[in-house]
Amino acid sequence: MPSARPLTEEYLSAILEANERVNLTRITDHDQAALLHLEDSLVALPEMEIAPPGRYADLGSGGGFPGVPLALATGRETLLVDSVQKKMRVVSEVLEQLGLDSQIKTYGGRIEDLALEQPKAFAVVTARALSSLPSLLELASPLLEKDGLLVCFKAPVSSDEARAASIVAPLVGMELHGQRELVLSDGQTRRMILTYRKVRKPALKLPRRVGLAQKKPLSE
Repeated sequence: MPSARPLTEEYLSAILEANERVNLTRITDHDQAALLHLEDSLVALPEMEIAPPGRYADLGSGGGFPGVPLALATGRETLLVDSVQKKMRVVSEVLEQLGLDSQIKTYGGRIEDLALEQPKAFAVVTARALSSLPSLLELASPLLEKDGLLVCFKAPVSSDEARAASIVAPLVGMELHGQRELVLSDGQTRRMILTYRKVRKPALKLPRRVGLAQKKPLSE
């Protein structure tokens, strides 16, 4: 069986080729894509490895990052989630071409709908550049099993955003598990990885109506 790294690179090349037909990523240069899609995705491997065994969902997956690199590196059964169905159809085609569709599936729909269809179905959830921390906590909580992890890829987080997340976390049954900052190999791109653990049932019924997590965050 091919190693995860060559398969990941093959996937990236196929996505960049498909990107000429359907907008999957704003990054078209291969070297930049390798940095911002492959290297950046894999920085969360330590967090993925401490998550409980079980299914993995990548929220707002777009072209399949960080979901596909992390799926290949960990061997987890994976669901790529994005509300833009056209993107998910193309990603699904690429996964099928590479023989990855038995491990990695796609879901073209809203996160709130997935939470109703598959509640508490995931051991770990990732989100990269998708929304604010308070919104991510609310969206991820109903998807996670007890002790499951939410792994957030963020640019450095402001004190206001961190404070709002600290208000929302206990409401949705989550607590901050860890955080670390790093710089990618270009020496410029800064990344913060924040991890939250599902520790109890939410104090309110989740998911709320589609869009409310972003439009009316619980921290307000």
